[in-house]
Amino acid sequence: MTNLKRPIVVLLCSLLVSLPAMPQTGGTQPAGQITAMIPAATLNSKAAKAKEDLNWNDLLQTEHTGRVRAGLKDGSILSVGSDSELRIVQHDSAAQQTSLEMDFGKVRSQVVKITRPGGKFEMKTPNAVIGVIGTDFYVGYAANKTTVICYQGQVTVSPLGNAKAVNNSGQANAGTNSIAVSAGQMVEITSEIPPSGFQSSSTPPDVLQASLSSTDIPVGAGSDNGTTVARHGHTLRWVLVGTAVAVGLGLGIGLSQSGGGNKRVTTNPNP
Repeated sequence: MTNLKRPIVVLLCSLLVSLPAMPQTGGTQPAGQITAMIPAATLNSKAAKAKEDLNWNDLLQTEHTGRVRAGLKDGSILSVGSDSELRIVQHDSAAQQTSLEMDFGKVRSQVVKITRPGGKFEMKTPNAVIGVIGTDFYVGYAANKTTVICYQGQVTVSPLGNAKAVNNSGQANAGTNSIAVSAGQMVEITSEIPPSGFQSSSTPPDVLQASLSSTDIPVGAGSDNGTTVARHGHTLRWVLVGTAVAVGLGLGIGLSQSGGGNKRVTTNPNP
């Protein structure tokens, strides 16, 4: 019997060696890398470092003086502000499937365009889910309030729990539970639902500036040698310029329309 066992063991070992490697799961799957940071930040409760790799289920946390910028494998950029907590639940760059969770804090997401069928990029807070196809947006959460600001493109915000989207008549929306937020607009999701429901509105310039500044990392910080930082700086300026132009155009149109209704017709007394 011993002579028979040996060939069987050899055969089983050869079969096991020839089997394809099993895919990695959980936190061992790569998601991206920390590209720049201001100290006082942790990765999975340990001091974070520039150029440190990020994996699925990794938890980024920043203290009052800390900020972190992370580059995901698909080219998207996450800028985490101070006093924040962000978990990278999933990031499959090939399938374009990304899920993020933020229990508190603020983060700016510059997302590459989703082109694959079934692809998604979602950011979840305790009372809302933000979905995008490819855009630049900000999410802040504190004191049971989610604030979403769209810089470019468009995002959809779906309230969770008791925060239900309602239409202008005060009735729950049928078949949908989301609010569209376009570039230059914002929405706030709270535990108190307005009579007309949650609706997007124009972002005030000071609120826009504060959101950009709170997630920006100054030139020279971290280790991305200014490339990503400069891109963020240019984007910040162009977002502010675009908003100012939009506000100016809106005011101009409003003044033109109001002035048009108050035109006075005079006649020359000496023709």
